[in-house]
Amino acid sequence: MKYFKKILKSLIITILIILILTLVMTSLNYFNIISGKVMIISKIIIPLVSLAVGGFILGKEANKNGWLEGLKLGLIIILLIIIGNLIFTQSLTFKDLIFYLLLLFSSMLGSMFGINMQKK
Repeated sequence: MKYFKKILKSLIITILIILILTLVMTSLNYFNIISGKVMIISKIIIPLVSLAVGGFILGKEANKNGWLEGLKLGLIIILLIIIGNLIFTQSLTFKDLIFYLLLLFSSMLGSMFGINMQKK
């Protein structure tokens, strides 16, 4: 149960970061403060950063194998995204697979940094 709470905490933080940053970027785009090209780039950067932060938090609470904890978190998020994509768009392209691999790598990297930042 304790492990489930750790994963759930990281998952909720990751989703909240995605939602908040998406809201901020959409508001900036609505008021023409940023251009469409910045929005396209932010659609890639926001999930990468949020998964790295979620992985970092999970890694700080892990005992060993930070990369494995990040892999688990990344796979959960990717599974949620794939289910959402299949429900709404019904397509899975090669670009999507590359993006999912980047998300997985970002989550693993964040958790590896998190486990190395633990106070001993």
